[in-house]
Amino acid sequence: RQMCIRDRFSLGTGSRLQAPCFPTTRSYLLNTVSLPTMSTEAEAINPVKKDLKILLSGRPVADYQPSAEEIAAHKARTNDKLLFRFPPEPNGFLHIGHAKSMNLNFGSALANGGQCYLRYDDTNPATEDVQFTAAIEEMARWMGWKPWKVTYSSDYFQELYDLAVKLIKDGNAYVCHSTAAEVKKQREDRTNSPFRDRSVEENLREFEKMRSGRYAESEATLRVKCDMQHDNPNMRDFIAYRVVYHPHHHVGDKWCIYPSYDYTHCIVDSLEDIDFSLCTLEFETRRESYFWLLHVLGMWKPNVWEFSRLNVTGSLLSKRKINTLVRRGVVRGFDDPRLLTLAGMRRRGYTPEAINKFCDLVGITRSNNVISIKMLENSLREDLDEKCPRRQLVANPIKLVIDNWPAGETKTYKCPEHPRKPELGDRDVEMCGEIYIDRSDFHEVDDNTKFYGIAPGPRPVGLKYGGNLYCKSFEKDASGNPTVIHCDIDFDRKEKPKTNITWVSCHKAVGAECRQYSYLLNDDQAAIADDFMQYVNTSSEVITQGFVEAVVKTTTVFDKFQAERFGYYVVDSDTTPDHLVLNCIISLKEDKEKVAAPPRVSNKKK
Repeated sequence: RQMCIRDRFSLGTGSRLQAPCFPTTRSYLLNTVSLPTMSTEAEAINPVKKDLKILLSGRPVADYQPSAEEIAAHKARTNDKLLFRFPPEPNGFLHIGHAKSMNLNFGSALANGGQCYLRYDDTNPATEDVQFTAAIEEMARWMGWKPWKVTYSSDYFQELYDLAVKLIKDGNAYVCHSTAAEVKKQREDRTNSPFRDRSVEENLREFEKMRSGRYAESEATLRVKCDMQHDNPNMRDFIAYRVVYHPHHHVGDKWCIYPSYDYTHCIVDSLEDIDFSLCTLEFETRRESYFWLLHVLGMWKPNVWEFSRLNVTGSLLSKRKINTLVRRGVVRGFDDPRLLTLAGMRRRGYTPEAINKFCDLVGITRSNNVISIKMLENSLREDLDEKCPRRQLVANPIKLVIDNWPAGETKTYKCPEHPRKPELGDRDVEMCGEIYIDRSDFHEVDDNTKFYGIAPGPRPVGLKYGGNLYCKSFEKDASGNPTVIHCDIDFDRKEKPKTNITWVSCHKAVGAECRQYSYLLNDDQAAIADDFMQYVNTSSEVITQGFVEAVVKTTTVFDKFQAERFGYYVVDSDTTPDHLVLNCIISLKEDKEKVAAPPRVSNKKK
C-alpha cells in the first residue's frame, strides 16, 4: 500500500498521552512456592488465616507442571517470598466482588509474609481510562491494602511483542486474515484456518505489517497454533494480537496492535514470577491454554486456582445498567450510596473493616451461590456500633414547646460519646424551652399499646438525658397536619417513663439534608433481565430536611455517627460549608415489637 493505514489514522510516532500515570516500577525478583508459617505480626493484622493448601488444589493439567529445576530457579529469583497479584481491568469502578478478590490476594500475601501486586490488565485501550486507574488504586488503598508494586500489563508490551515473534519463529503462531465470523466458525467446526500453514518468513512479514499499521482493524490477527481438534475450545488457536487504532491511556500511541487477555495474562504472571494466579470460575476453562503458552515459551508456570464470584442480593454491578439508571436520574452515578460499587459503599458509610470481615465470613469456595445482603449489613452494624460516637438527630422534625420552661434559661447536659467507652469522655449538649423531635415520636391520639412516644394525656415520656414530658395539646395547620406540640416538663422525673425520645434544641440546631435509603432492587431479576427497570425501586431515596446537634457541624466528609435510637449516618460528599448532607447508612437492629402494633383498647363503655 502506498500509504500505511497507521498514518491515515494520524497516530504519532511514539508520543505519549499527557495524563497522570502511576509509577511503573519493574522487578523480576519476586516470590516463592514454599508454604511459610504465618508471622506473629501478620497474624495480629489479619486474624483470618488463608490456607494455601486450598490454593494448590486446582485442576491439574497433564504435562505442564513445573520441574524441580524450574521451581528452584523461581525461588532463587524471588528470594523465597510468595507473590500474588490483583489484576483489575481499568475500564470501570471496583465493586463488592473485587473486594472479595482483594481480600483473597492481598490477605493471603499478608497472612503468609508475601507481597501482592496491583496490576492493571490494560490491553483494551478503547474502553480504558486514567480515571479508572486512579479510582481503582484509591479504593484498594481505602480498603486497607498496600500494593507491593503498581504495574500495568502495558509495561510489558515490548516483551509481549518479542515473545510473539518467538512464537512465530518456533512455528507456534501465524497471521490470520479470517473474519471474526469465520474464526468463530472454524473454532466451532474444528477446521483449520486457510492461513494456518504459512511459512515462518511470511508470518514474520505479515506480523510486521500489522505492527507498522498496514492493515485496518479486523483485517489481520495473530493466532497461536495450539490444537484445533482439542476438546477445550480455548485451545483452538486463540487470538494473541489484533489491530486497534486507539491511543492507550498509559503508553500513548506507540502501538497499533494490542495483545489479547488470553495471551497477556499468563505471560505477565510469569514475567512477574507470580506464585498464585487466582481468578474467578469462568476462567477455569483457560487452564489448558494458560499452561500451554507458558510451556512452549519455556516460562515459569504459577499455581492457578479459581474461586466463585461473590454474588450478593440487591447488587446491580453492570456498567450498562448503572449508566441507564444515571441517565434516568434514578441514581447519582457509580458512587451512588445505593450501589455496591466500593465508591458507592464508601459514600453510603460502609467501612473497609466491615467489608473485609464480610469477605472473611463468606470465605473462598468453588460453589456458586448468592449471599444475603443481611449478612453484609450485620457485619457493618457490628463495626459501626463499636466505632461511632453518639449524636442526636431528628430527620423528620416537628417543633415541641415546653410551656413551663423557665423563661430565658438553658440547661447543659453531659452526654457520653459512647455508652460503653467512658474513656472517650462526654460532650456538652444545651437545651432550651423549644426543641425538635421526630414526627414518628408523636401521635395525635394515645390509642396504641405499643407506642410509648408523645401523645396527649397524663402518660410521661422521657427526654434522653433530660426530664419527663407531659403532652397538653398540639397545633395544626390548615391542612390538618400537626405543626407544634405543647408539653410541660418534670425535670426531677417523679415517674418512670417507658421510653426516652431523642431531641435537638432549636437554638443550637444545625440544619441537615437527610437522605434515607431503601433497597434499590425490588427483585434480584434486575441483575440478569434485559428489561431490568421494571425491578428497580425508583423511590429508594427519600430526602427530608432535618436537624442535628451542633457538634456535627465540625465533621468532615465520610465522618460517621450513630443517631441515637434511629440508625447510623455519614457526612456525604455533596456537603458544602453552608449545606450539610447526611446519608442514613443503616438502621439500628429492628425492634420487631414495634411492627404492626395493635391499637390501644379503651376501657370506656360505648
